[in-house]
Amino acid sequence: MPHRILVVEDQLLIALHIEDAVLALGHEVAGIAANTADALDAGDDADIALVDVHLQDGATGPDIGRELAARGLTVIFMTANPEAIASGIPGTLGVISKPLFDLELIGSIQFAAEVRDGRNATPPERMRCFDKRATALH
Repeated sequence: MPHRILVVEDQLLIALHIEDAVLALGHEVAGIAANTADALDAGDDADIALVDVHLQDGATGPDIGRELAARGLTVIFMTANPEAIASGIPGTLGVISKPLFDLELIGSIQFAAEVRDGRNATPPERMRCFDKRATALH
């Protein structure tokens, strides 16, 4: 089943690369957001969010992810600074370190979609899962 995926990333080339992967997997892009206000606005139209930690307005990714998860979105963090959320963010699936290889990016999107659909899901090798739903399914 196709999902509407929000890309929360302030580096345009990375955001466009993620957008290409989302579309190649048959999903829709609900929006690309580079800051808190845009991410929270676009979150109303999404069911999955891929969130960087450091954005245009600072290290706001954890707060964005927490809020989007509270709204019912499936959230994965993609960051070059995974230690910034080492203790986890309640309600979110997990974190994967950037830079991502294409297969890791695709695997992260597929993992989020499968968990969202309640199917058996295996996270990418370098993903650290926070949510027991994610680890219980594989």
